[in-house]
Amino acid sequence: MPEPNEDSGSCDPVFQPVLEAWGRYVRQANEAARQGLAEAGVDIDPAAIRREWFDALSRQADAFLRSPAFLGTLKSQLDAVMSALRDRRQADRDPHAERMSEFEREMNARIEQIESSLDEIEQKIGAGGQSRENASRSRASTRQEQPVETRGTTPHTVVSREGTARLLRYKCNAVRFAEPVLICYALINRPYILDLQAERSVVRKLCEAGFDVYLIDWGVPTDADRELRLEDYICGLMKNAVNCVQRTADSEQINLLGYCMGGTMATMFTALFPGVVRNLTLMATPIDFAGEEGLLNLWTRPEYFDVDTLIDTFGNCPGEFLQYCFQLMKPVQNFGEKYAQLCENLDDDAFLRNFLAMEQWTNDSIPVAGETFREFVKMLYQQNRLVRGDMRLGEEAVRLETIRCPLLLLVSEQDHLVPPGSTLALERSVQSTDVKAVTINSGHVGLAVSSKSHRELWPQAVQWLAEHSTSAAH
Repeated sequence: MPEPNEDSGSCDPVFQPVLEAWGRYVRQANEAARQGLAEAGVDIDPAAIRREWFDALSRQADAFLRSPAFLGTLKSQLDAVMSALRDRRQADRDPHAERMSEFEREMNARIEQIESSLDEIEQKIGAGGQSRENASRSRASTRQEQPVETRGTTPHTVVSREGTARLLRYKCNAVRFAEPVLICYALINRPYILDLQAERSVVRKLCEAGFDVYLIDWGVPTDADRELRLEDYICGLMKNAVNCVQRTADSEQINLLGYCMGGTMATMFTALFPGVVRNLTLMATPIDFAGEEGLLNLWTRPEYFDVDTLIDTFGNCPGEFLQYCFQLMKPVQNFGEKYAQLCENLDDDAFLRNFLAMEQWTNDSIPVAGETFREFVKMLYQQNRLVRGDMRLGEEAVRLETIRCPLLLLVSEQDHLVPPGSTLALERSVQSTDVKAVTINSGHVGLAVSSKSHRELWPQAVQWLAEHSTSAAH
């Protein structure tokens, strides 16, 4: 097992021994159970028994999370939190607080000016690169750490920026296809899940196949972005990104790939601008929001979830709120089974690398622009406008029947966020005659990162996209 990092925090002296003790306990318990079963002449793996136990507990938890008792409790707790926050913010809104806020903004602006001047002075006097780096690091340590813009494994360049959004272009040694691939990720979480590790990277697989790959990184919305609507993202930022890709790749059409909420946005874009999209690929994309197969469809009902009060209270939808809701949908796996597996694999470096990479991404939550979140919940989850045919972005009607391009629908059988039927329903609403669906026994995130999906699903997906694209030589 790797030695703990000395810089990993003051909690390591406490956490590390506890983790090691639990790891020893789980391994010893498994070994004792294995020996007992062997003596009894029973050939059963204790880990398999544990999985059955967790599965049974998960089914019980899912039933409870759908019960009127839980739904009522969930609503009352959310209402109480938002009420308390509104009261606290109201108490803080006094002239002194406003003056202090203005003072802090002015001081931060002055500090940035001073730091910029110091950098210029250091460059003029020829200070060594290492000394400048140390000086910058020392100054940066006095301020709040800023989030890392991009993680991932595949080299890329930033082609353009607009607001908080960036358009990334990934390195491809030999472009084989005329139409580039543009990935539209969700506004929730960060997009590097598609490039998390070299051996399990959707981005890298597309690049290695010869596609010129671009990705829209929406960035982290600020309070100033709270008024952004779906129309601003799809008809504004996304349309501008597509125009940039067309110019950069010198191609009139693009291959558009959307994941989850990003797939819903990509579908609406294709409906509005059908001539631009050569092929549309959707990963675990919610299209039909009817039914109660998915917990989100149930939890977001108007009688249980007051999205107006949430956004009016917070401005933007907090990333922490979304993360907690997602984890609560699978409580046994997220709060129990996951850590049992960790304890069993403390000596497995490959497992630890995968585990920590996933934990970093899972906990790297970001907010969603308030008005966009309000519209997505009300118009899609609560009113199901897209398949009903009355979805509008501003003055533009979004008609699924305008989509005629080839479709590739990638779904996971065990997806707890987006039931497969929600994605597959698109075929009934479009005029596309070339539609292929690929299903894998995996989860929502596993569609992007699991070894199984990269072994079984993504080779098919890449081959389909290659067969439906134009050779760059033509």
